[in-house]
Amino acid sequence: MKRNISFGTIDITRNAKDIINQVIKTTRVSQGKYVRDFEKRFASLFDRKYGVAVSSGTDALAIALSVLYDFGAKRGDEIILPALTFIGTANAVLMAGFKPVFVDVEIDTLNINPSLIEKSITKKTRAILPVHLMGKPCNMDEVIKISKEYNLFLIEDAAEAHGSEYKGKKIGSFGDMSCFSTYIAHIISTIEGGIVLTDNSEYADILRSLRTHGRACKCEVCVINLGSNYCKKRFKYGKDIRFVFERVGFSSKMNEIEAAVGIGNIEIFDKILKQRRKNLISLMKKFKEFGKYFYIIEEKPFEKIAPHGFPLVIKEKNKINRNELIIYLAENGIDTRDLFSSIPTQCDGYKFLGYRYGEFPIAEYIGENGLHFGVHQDLNEDDIEYIFNTVKRFIKEKL
Repeated sequence: MKRNISFGTIDITRNAKDIINQVIKTTRVSQGKYVRDFEKRFASLFDRKYGVAVSSGTDALAIALSVLYDFGAKRGDEIILPALTFIGTANAVLMAGFKPVFVDVEIDTLNINPSLIEKSITKKTRAILPVHLMGKPCNMDEVIKISKEYNLFLIEDAAEAHGSEYKGKKIGSFGDMSCFSTYIAHIISTIEGGIVLTDNSEYADILRSLRTHGRACKCEVCVINLGSNYCKKRFKYGKDIRFVFERVGFSSKMNEIEAAVGIGNIEIFDKILKQRRKNLISLMKKFKEFGKYFYIIEEKPFEKIAPHGFPLVIKEKNKINRNELIIYLAENGIDTRDLFSSIPTQCDGYKFLGYRYGEFPIAEYIGENGLHFGVHQDLNEDDIEYIFNTVKRFIKEKL
């Protein structure tokens, strides 16, 4: 019997609904005490001191990168990132006023190839931006080693890695700053949103300023925003501090309703992650049967994958066509996504950088031959079996 297997889902808990109703009754729906609560809970979950919630994962990256201007960076300086990732990572680099410098990825991890990073470093390089794609951790030992050797900022894109671990340490706790997306399809969701984590109080202050147009008002808890007290700092410059702008900033704030959904997700985070990992592990085991046809990620003993999805890359020299497979799956009720693209050579918007097809062979190959399935918490073992059998039937019919 045909099933409908969606790519993503979202949990809106009873507690989240109660908070939303309270927020609506008070009419204080913009950033306030529940955003602060969400920030603290999220930061604690990933072993960081400070969290700064924003409007999206892309904004999280752009705002984190913009912190670098307070420490000597200039517009047009360079940021190193993987050629294969969701487009938002590269867009954020441009949004922040920097030049993206792309590095090819590894076929077995889908992540940046550390052995290729050093040759891309120049006098204008300011940061390395590793992405933990699909929740598969990067080789952080090598990335950290390089960042320290060249005195570069390390900013993690952990958008898809809520709960992943590398050698016993949580992904998102390695970088000077780490950035998460909390969009619907992600493990912790606020409907729309993102958050930047850091252990550096100065970075946190600048992040708060940047998300609100660069204003001088950047306290961790804003008594004016909470509507509770008079602020002694408000007129410290002789005028309202909320209209003193110290840097070029963004308009990127999370609201109370979004935060309420996020709080509810954090309260059931362990349950969500457990089911997603169960689904991923089941798919990895079952799909070993198709090892002749697909590259399939593995979970190494030193890591823990908190899966955003289950990626597949079609191997060379077989008759399986990625687009035909995606259409077949869709016809059988299974929603999938492409496994992104080589941004510098397969995304038209980046032609202006002057890269040529062939410069990123692994990223380009994955861009043409990769796809990924949802592994979300609403799927069960019967759904996983249905996905497996549908792919098995496709292979049998085509080969």
